[in-house]
Amino acid sequence: MVRRRQVTYSKHSTHAARSAHARGSREFRTYDTSYINPRSKVPQGPTLIAIVIAVVMAIVLLIAVPSCSRGCSSTDLVQPGTTVEVTVPDGASAQQIGQALVDAKLIANASEFTDAVKSSDAASQLKPGDYQIEGGTSAADIVSMLVSGPSANTLVVPEGYTVSRTADAVEKATDGAVTADDFKAAAANASAYADDYPFVADAYNNSLEGFLFPKTYTLPKDATADSIVRMMLDQYEQEVQSLDYSYAESQGLSAYDVLKLASVVERESDANTRADVASVFYNRLAANTALQSDATIAYVVGHDPTHDDLSVDSPYNTYQHKGLPAGPICSPGLDSLQATCQPNQTDYLYFYFTKNDDGSLNYYFSKTYDEHLQAIKSASSSSSSSDKSSESSGDAASSDNGSDGQQDGSNN
Repeated sequence: MVRRRQVTYSKHSTHAARSAHARGSREFRTYDTSYINPRSKVPQGPTLIAIVIAVVMAIVLLIAVPSCSRGCSSTDLVQPGTTVEVTVPDGASAQQIGQALVDAKLIANASEFTDAVKSSDAASQLKPGDYQIEGGTSAADIVSMLVSGPSANTLVVPEGYTVSRTADAVEKATDGAVTADDFKAAAANASAYADDYPFVADAYNNSLEGFLFPKTYTLPKDATADSIVRMMLDQYEQEVQSLDYSYAESQGLSAYDVLKLASVVERESDANTRADVASVFYNRLAANTALQSDATIAYVVGHDPTHDDLSVDSPYNTYQHKGLPAGPICSPGLDSLQATCQPNQTDYLYFYFTKNDDGSLNYYFSKTYDEHLQAIKSASSSSSSSDKSSESSGDAASSDNGSDGQQDGSNN
């Protein structure tokens, strides 16, 4: 076996030589050998530090850019000519409304609105609803809009209107959103409202005729036939609370009977004669005499009644049937309802009226039929050829009715 020769830095190994060799080994181990043994290549892509830096920068940018939940720059706001809808909930505070305006990008900061509210002392006057607001509208102008209330449709229902005429008015007021047919269908289903409005439970022929209280109504833009009917029934319920039915009840009339009779009074009287006309009908009811109202005939035939129309077969024909008509013939106003509840105490059984050129009426009340005929003769001789006349509780004469048998005014 060949022995391996031990190599040293000296043929004569000494302690000093061995020490030098050891130092050399230690120094060699710490020597930078990257040039002769290069590191592996660094992979492409962001390092962890770069990723962290990018995330931090993104957060800083998000904080630095204003958000419209707190405020908007002028360039973020809705531009003039563009309209947005803002809904103001019932009971919303000025701060909440201001924030809604910011969210809609109509104002830059809620404080713009709240400051305008404070300066006009309008905090308690801001009305809920849906508003169409154009970009560029100042905070002060928006406050004025909210004080005035949301834009809505106006429905005007005069005294003496029938369901049919009211339906036409609804269609016009809503620009056709609620058609006349839709409204008439709702008004022909009184039983659908009886749970909420017990006073309509006995409505004749299931019709709400008479109950749709005449008034000027403000309709929200989302109004429906049902909501409008309920609005009018609410008004009727409120109005009749002021009535004293004691006299009518003493004469055997129910609240619904009062409505029927008041509807006839509405069509047969004017502002100065309601209580007297009501007394005529009460006296005829007490005498078991037919009411003989032309207005009830006009309601059936839809036009000015003629002598032949007096024989029409209808429960509304107060010439052929004694007592009240089967149901109301229109929606009477509060004045007619009050006159029917508290009529004048008279002995009149007849009345007759003539219409003047200016639209005013001359009424003649009589206790007997002979007096009634004499009143007609006197009135006719003194009237001009252009005058129109009508009578009730006697023979039918001409009257000025609309296309549905109802006048635009309050007389027949």
